[in-house]
Amino acid sequence: MNSRIALLAAAASLAVAGCTTAQTGPVEACCAAPAAADEANAELAQLFAEYDAAMLELSPQSKSYRGIIDEDYSTLGDPSLENDLAQLRLMQSTANAMKLQFDRATLNEQDRISYDLFLRDLAMEERLQPFHRYGFIFNQMFGQQSGIPAFLINIHRVSEVDHAVAYVERIADIGRYMDELTQESAARANDGIMPPDWVYPFVLNDIDNLLAAGTENAVLEDFAGKIAALDISDEAKAGLMDGAETAWTLSAIPAYQRLRAEMVRQQAMAPTDDGVWRLPSGADYYAAQLSNYTNSDMTPDEVHNIGLREVERIHGLMRGIMAEVGFEGSLSDFFEFTRTDPQFFAQSREEYLAKVDAVYEKINPVLPQYFGILPEDDLVVKPVEAFREKSAGKAFYQSPAPDGSRPGTYYVNLYELDAMSLNELEALAYHEGNPGHHLQRSIQTGLDGLPNFRRFGGQTAYTEGWGLYSEELGKDMGFYTDPYSDFGRLGMELWRAARLVVDTGLHHKRWSREQAIDYLLTNTPNPEADARKAIERYAILPGQATAYMIGKLKIMELRQRAMDELGDQFSWAEFHDRVLAPGPVPLDMLEANIDTYIAAKKRLDDAMVGE
Repeated sequence: MNSRIALLAAAASLAVAGCTTAQTGPVEACCAAPAAADEANAELAQLFAEYDAAMLELSPQSKSYRGIIDEDYSTLGDPSLENDLAQLRLMQSTANAMKLQFDRATLNEQDRISYDLFLRDLAMEERLQPFHRYGFIFNQMFGQQSGIPAFLINIHRVSEVDHAVAYVERIADIGRYMDELTQESAARANDGIMPPDWVYPFVLNDIDNLLAAGTENAVLEDFAGKIAALDISDEAKAGLMDGAETAWTLSAIPAYQRLRAEMVRQQAMAPTDDGVWRLPSGADYYAAQLSNYTNSDMTPDEVHNIGLREVERIHGLMRGIMAEVGFEGSLSDFFEFTRTDPQFFAQSREEYLAKVDAVYEKINPVLPQYFGILPEDDLVVKPVEAFREKSAGKAFYQSPAPDGSRPGTYYVNLYELDAMSLNELEALAYHEGNPGHHLQRSIQTGLDGLPNFRRFGGQTAYTEGWGLYSEELGKDMGFYTDPYSDFGRLGMELWRAARLVVDTGLHHKRWSREQAIDYLLTNTPNPEADARKAIERYAILPGQATAYMIGKLKIMELRQRAMDELGDQFSWAEFHDRVLAPGPVPLDMLEANIDTYIAAKKRLDDAMVGE
């Protein structure tokens, strides 16, 4: 762990613990864990390390994401339900061992967080377990038809010949792996668990793109580029290329053809209703998903009403922008203007990407004024690959490898430039890169004093709440100088508020896809293509879209509380470090962390004034 991160991780631990005696030194020095706790911590760390190692043995792909290259580098792993259950049983046995071996009261505060968080994660996994077959294996967002090629292209690195051989073996493994997934998808469909009918053309398009490309597909192009960089003979490179093409032809192509036939079969009987209420025990499934993503027990109606309230609030702020730019007409008229006028869209991919680079060139030098801890990993911006850009979301982020071998990557989907408003570009860049996901996740993966389930895990409301919070933080930092860009920021926030309405509308109130799209078109400035793609995403990811606004509202609430309580002693950098240094935690644990930090800071300030 680098010393800066180590210091702040320790500081976060002590801030959560609080201080019981007045001190004149820094907050970090006011409390110390007892020696007994230190001994227990080493043993607990060992238990979590053994758990992590065992979990990785069940997932070769997870090893690759971590940058681990071993004997499993040549396989795609076991996608079976039995393997999923083995992971749950491993969590359960680790939790039982933890409760038997450790007295929570003797642990230091960071390890109490780990203890509590592990049990929280397990409880949620157990709540979701009855629905472990409800996920749609093949879909337009993260379906395995495109997920496996993307994994090979973006994650499997080739820095020596053995890695190239392993790549070829993974291509050869596509046949087995895809067939197992195809069979499971067929079994789920036969039980009525399948996506709506409109999903299938997207999946078939991804499949057809790969099949039509033959041996000139994106995977083999990637492989050719990677072996070209190896210091081996041209003959050896040709041999590797021949092996990859043979593996693709004999294994991948037939598997994709069988998958295609199954998708055509399912499409013929797919449902036309869009929400998960149509599934067996669909209401219970949605309630569990909503709880998982929002860290709460809010009902769908409560979430829906928060969304309506926030939509109305943001509409009011947007009317202020209308007045600032001198637009005459209704808010709906302004929406139509911003979603259709050519000035608000790039003319080329190169133009869009150059503008993203310019955003980071401005904000990156200012980050040290607002953060004590900063990311050490590089951030790169890449267009979504052509083979999946039609079906993929508009933007997403991929975390860096912990060993530094892979940078953090902001993927931007430029398939439809008229769906990527320049008004939103600044907010989207903050959300996905700095000070959003890249800053947060780079810090998280650098916290190597914490157990790996915290370094590499996540809490959606925390992570996506931070991303959305970062969009508004850019304004606090002095950016969004163009009022249309500020309008775009409000549009992005409005989008997340509307998600609360349409997600619960789809999955609880039984709205159709068309009803949900119409709500977005009426209440947001986003173009039709944006609204359509968003609703299609929410339909296959029930509950996930609600996490953003719920998480952001909590972080804003806690920041305002710290500002009110600390007054002139409030520090942007200190507050942000307190949020980030422990890594992702549920929102109630984050609140406890910040409340205890505020109390400790106030006691320290009072003590210094007394002197």
